[in-house]
Order: sequence, then C-alpha cells, then structure tokens
Amino acid sequence: MANQETQQLDNIIASRRTLLMGGGAAALAAAFLPKQANAQLTPSIIGDTDILNFALNLEYLEANFYYLAAYGTTIYGAASPIAITGTGTQGTVTTVASPKVTFTSPALAAYALETAIEEGRHVNFLRSALSTAAVAMPAIDLSSNSSGTGAFDKLATAAGIAATFNPFANQANFLIAAYVFEDVGVTAYSGAAPLLSTATQPSGNLKAAASILAVEAYHAGLIRSTLNSLDPTGSLGYIGLTQKVSTLRQTLSKAANSSVTTDDVPLTTATTVTLAGTAGYPATTIADADSTNEIAFSRTTSSVLNIVTGGGLNASGTKSTGVFYPAGMNGTIA
Repeated sequence: MANQETQQLDNIIASRRTLLMGGGAAALAAAFLPKQANAQLTPSIIGDTDILNFALNLEYLEANFYYLAAYGTTIYGAASPIAITGTGTQGTVTTVASPKVTFTSPALAAYALETAIEEGRHVNFLRSALSTAAVAMPAIDLSSNSSGTGAFDKLATAAGIAATFNPFANQANFLIAAYVFEDVGVTAYSGAAPLLSTATQPSGNLKAAASILAVEAYHAGLIRSTLNSLDPTGSLGYIGLTQKVSTLRQTLSKAANSSVTTDDVPLTTATTVTLAGTAGYPATTIADADSTNEIAFSRTTSSVLNIVTGGGLNASGTKSTGVFYPAGMNGTIA
C-alpha cells in the first residue's frame, strides 16, 4: 500500500500541473489560500507541491508531538531519525525537559506508540513524494513553562483552561493536547483535497489525500472515544476541556474565514437520540461532523494557519507566525 500511494503522489508531483485555472478557479483560490497568499500569488502558480508541503508542515508538528510523548525524543533525535532537511529555514523543536509521558493505561500507551509511528511515516511518505521539493521542518514549539510562554500555555490561556498546560505531564493532558491536533488535521486534509489536480490522474491524488485523511480520522475518533470513556458524565472535567478547545478552534477559524458558521463539534454528553422510534437515548457526540449530513468539516488553509499559530495569521504578505510555528511554516502557503 505504501509503495502504491507513494507512486500515486510521485505521479502528481512529476506532472507539475497547475491547480487552479480559469475564471471560477480564482474564486476557489481566494477561498482556500491564506489571506497573505491571496495578495501575493496568482492561482496559476499554486500547485500540488505547495499543497503537499503545507500538509508536510502539519505532519512535522504531529509526528514530533507523538514521538515526544511515546519516546521522549524528536523525530530527528530518534534512534532511527527522520529527515527534516529541505527548502526553507530548518528549525528545531522546543519542548519540556522530560516529555515522555508516564502512561497508566497500557492501551493508551500503545495508541501513542502506534500513532507516533504512523505520523512519522506520513512525514516520510510526503517527503518521498515531494523529493527535492520538500520543505525543511520549521521551528516548532511544543513547550510549556512556569512563565506561561510555551505554545500550549498560550493556547490554554486563550481557551480559558489554565495559565500553563504541560501536554506531557500525564496521560489526561496528553489526550487533551492530542485532541487539539487531530481534528485540525482531518479538516485540513478535507479542505485541501479539492485543490489537488485531477487533470491526468482522475483518482490518484484525491485517493492519496483521502488515505491520509482516513488515518487522521481514525486518530481523532480514538482520542475522542477515549476521552469519553474516561469521563462519560463530564464529572472529571475532560469533556469540558474539549469543549473549550473546540470553541477556541472555531473562533480562530472564523476569524480567518468570515464564511465559517460551524466547523467544530466538541464532545458533549447532553445529546439524546431516537432509536427504533423511541426518543431519549443518551449519546455522546464523537464524530466532529456537520449535523445535517454527518460529513467531515473542511477548513481553508487560512483557518488552519490561524489555529496552529494561535491567531497569528498575517494578511500583510509575511509569514503567519505564533504558538506551534514561532517562525512560521516553510513553503508557499505560510
């Protein structure tokens, strides 16, 4: 499967087709590109390489988070290191002193390990497909400190959770931090998929994007299900924390894209459903999807950037910076 998918993306990159062509495509570009990209770039120069590099920036972030939690090391400092070189400014990861999480649940420890491996493979997958066009890993902040200036501290403060938040302190904090990433990854791939070209290979690029999206959705569903199983009534506060995270994500998304109404559904235990004609069965909202068709939300690159930079979207033509990407992403869409 990995070889087949790599070949599909190799074909995409080799084709060098432009993504957005014609009058209607300009409107599509304006909808999906960051604000600063709208001002600087014409639709004809945004191609598959740019979209895949945007995804690679996000995969660098996720892979390092899970590697730190599972192994206590970055992807480039691991026993079998993952390459992080490429175009743009190569950075390092800032994190806490002892990031390896002490898991009390063997199942959750196994999940963290599996996800670390899978996210690392996503990095290798995209780097292989992009070849020499791959961007380097930018500077990434996955830290927390007593002064509250770490990336997670800033988001926790903005969400109204706490002044400081160490994502690696325990398995509950790890789950909440993972909740921040996984739903964003799903919406990012869902939003980017329509931008990938299909002129010569009708299903190849979309299939590859959908394949990664599906794995990210598995991760998101497992995180949400685990949080629900640990706190089914909300008495431990985990459910409430996810609601604050979702509220912040949607606020940041809407700030970057005024057309957003709802693109984030938190865990909630106040939902009831009707089964076999009988109403009132208690249920939890596990899927982060729209309530009409139950399909995954899609976010523009502007919305995704504003979330991962904590409101750092820059409309003046320079890179969006802040929170997880203190110096911005590498690549055209940044």
